[in-house]
Amino acid sequence: MYPNPLVPHRADPHVHLQEDGFYYFTATHPDYDRIILRRSPTLTGLAAASESVIWRAHPTGDMGAHIWAPELHHVDDAWYVYFAAAPAEDRWAIRVWVLENTNSDPLQGAWTEKGRIETAWDTFSLDATTFTHRGVQYLAWAQHDPSREGHNTAILLSAMANPWTLTGRQVVLSRPEFDWECVGHKVNEGPYVLRRHGRIFLTYSASATDHHYCMGLLTLGADADPLDPAAWSKSPEPVFATSDSARVYGPGHNSFTVAEDGETDVLLYHARQYREIDGDPLNDPNRHTRIQTFGWNPDGTPDFGVPVADTVKESA
Repeated sequence: MYPNPLVPHRADPHVHLQEDGFYYFTATHPDYDRIILRRSPTLTGLAAASESVIWRAHPTGDMGAHIWAPELHHVDDAWYVYFAAAPAEDRWAIRVWVLENTNSDPLQGAWTEKGRIETAWDTFSLDATTFTHRGVQYLAWAQHDPSREGHNTAILLSAMANPWTLTGRQVVLSRPEFDWECVGHKVNEGPYVLRRHGRIFLTYSASATDHHYCMGLLTLGADADPLDPAAWSKSPEPVFATSDSARVYGPGHNSFTVAEDGETDVLLYHARQYREIDGDPLNDPNRHTRIQTFGWNPDGTPDFGVPVADTVKESA
């Protein structure tokens, strides 16, 4: 059993298990002005691991505001952080940016700003994640589709020429369409990839970031082309959602890893411990990183179950 909440006041959690045996953790800081990193040989150890600030927002200009949803990835012998940021003077002009560190230890060396990821639409975009499939690196992210009035974000996918440059066509994999994706805001965001037996599963989060926030699922067959939107099937119901009985509200923006045994699948996500929020949910700092194991359905799709209740009485 893991402690929950695992890391208080850290939203959009991302964990990377490196070949050195360490789990590396990053997440959105509630001040939205920095990128943090923790390291531990165990998942439980991330709770008390020391936290380093590896990068801070610029005081003016680009990358000056709304530093959101960092993810740490190791690609071609270098470390990359994908994150969302906006100019200090235009706080909602949010786009995806990339940092690079060529040191073998991401807590050492220098982080270089590789710049903004240029997308076909110059619109609100965030929540980038990357994965490799059959030797091709892909980027999945959330972006406002300018052709759809009233829609906040859809999930897009593109191949990459290198870890900071897209190449080829950029396709929309999922748009908000079901009622549960459109509560408060019409949102598909926070994509993350899970693979098993050749199939690719892509989770995402939907609706406003209050207790309606939940996780959806896209599934791609083992022999299908990831850039063919028609090849992905979309679950008609959320696969992970608020649990009143566990007092876990608005679970979403997740990542996956494996436990220390190398076999048990683990889900990390954020949620709140209460339903009602005073004011704008973005100004509420109490989205906490949570953790639990999950299994698989007979049809080979992931079974995330329901959020588990707190094991830690109070979050600091």
